[in-house]
Amino acid sequence: MPHEAHRRLPDALREQGEPWGRPRGNRARSAQGRAQPEGGDGRCRWVLTPGCLSSRRTRSGSRRTYCSLRRDHPAVIKRRFTSVLVVSSLSPLCVLLWRELTGIQPGTSLLTLMGFRLEGIFPAALLPLLLTMILFLGPLMQLSMDCPCDLADGLKVVLAPRSWARCLTDMRWLRNQVIAPLTEELVFRACMLPMLAPCTGLGPAVFTCPLFFGVAHFHHIFEQLRFRQSSVGSIFLSAAFQFSYTAVFGAYTAFLFIRTGHLIGPVLCHSFCNYMGFPAVCAALEHPQRRPLLAGYALGVGLFLLLLQPLTDPKLYGSLPLCVLLERAGDSEAPLCS
Repeated sequence: MPHEAHRRLPDALREQGEPWGRPRGNRARSAQGRAQPEGGDGRCRWVLTPGCLSSRRTRSGSRRTYCSLRRDHPAVIKRRFTSVLVVSSLSPLCVLLWRELTGIQPGTSLLTLMGFRLEGIFPAALLPLLLTMILFLGPLMQLSMDCPCDLADGLKVVLAPRSWARCLTDMRWLRNQVIAPLTEELVFRACMLPMLAPCTGLGPAVFTCPLFFGVAHFHHIFEQLRFRQSSVGSIFLSAAFQFSYTAVFGAYTAFLFIRTGHLIGPVLCHSFCNYMGFPAVCAALEHPQRRPLLAGYALGVGLFLLLLQPLTDPKLYGSLPLCVLLERAGDSEAPLCS
């Protein structure tokens, strides 16, 4: 998390960086059913790979602007907005093409399969965000301790229409809190998971999909090399670290998407994590109040692990489209569906 976020709450509102063996028996027959839907011609596998690769390449490629301006320049951000929105709007067509070429019948509409539905929308919007805020209990305490204003003044700033108007005219805020969460979750969760799940099962899909998400953030390397922002070794070490935590975060939002059947939860969690940034653990270790702060970090992680299953219980969100899809593809034993 940038240090300015600890000093001034208005700045924190406006300027945050981006996130942040073979089956046997019945399972073998179930896996075979997933790989060869309706006719057993195995088309699912070869359609899936170019679909995933094209989504990843167009998503990351559309974000590269080869010019002399840095990525935070308003002109660069506006140009990327246009390209990203165009590519992201085309991604659902890949899902439609995949459905037609494979012959898989999801049993629901395409929009429902992609997480656009009304059933269970309120718990899907609130509970995953609450769970993520619990995980960030330590960083939230750190932000509160370092903020010069008290809680009442902070809430006034957060709820003031003028603050929101200023945010909505800030290109960086729109990119980090609105456009990036919406488009990335649309492509890498709503569009990619329905294509991956029938071929790999839900569990492997949760850990495969984030790899594309992590690789899609490698474009930051080119800007850092172009502007000589650090040594080459430091740049690639930073890229490896970013790939690691974006992949972990991608697995988490994929888990949320599958367990809730909604896109809104992953989008809100993505926006919140972009706002918070990666937890400043080193700063917490050197903080004057490090003992209660580190206790908050530990408590947040503990509560998160304790509440992860109950707050994402599929019974809270109604019928899960991806689980319906797998049942029609021959897999009725998906563990994430119960």
